[in-house]
Amino acid sequence: MVNTAHPAVDRVREALAAFGLSPDIRWLDDAATTAQQAADALGIEPGAIANSLVFTLDGDPLLVLTSGAHRVDTLWLGTRLGGTIGRASKELVKSATGQVIGGVAPLGHPQPLRTLVDVALAGYPEVWAAAGHAHTVFPTSYAELLRITGGTPTPVAPPESA
Repeated sequence: MVNTAHPAVDRVREALAAFGLSPDIRWLDDAATTAQQAADALGIEPGAIANSLVFTLDGDPLLVLTSGAHRVDTLWLGTRLGGTIGRASKELVKSATGQVIGGVAPLGHPQPLRTLVDVALAGYPEVWAAAGHAHTVFPTSYAELLRITGGTPTPVAPPESA
């Protein structure tokens, strides 16, 4: 894909710049709406993909950045957080992030979101996250994800299912 401009991607680029970062935002030829698709496009392990998933925690938006190597166990995580995690509607995802499902970035949202960052991502020296559009990704590190999101390092599934 040759396009290099999109309003949501521009907001992500600006948010990254506010943290002193200017990673190469890569435009992929095909949409990468799953960790496997992104990993295939980049030639890396799915575990190094930081999926940005929006849930609700007792009705409020919750952003979970999870390793593409496994799924979020919502029942387990909700119990750990002392609430109930539900699936966010596409409308809630769009209003909370300013981005659409498949391209949600870890930052660049209209307001800060409570964010959890999967501790499994710490096992990769470089992780890739969506940059506001399903065709875009950017490289970062686990430590940078924590810094740019203000996220809390958290296991998102019990050890036996990770």
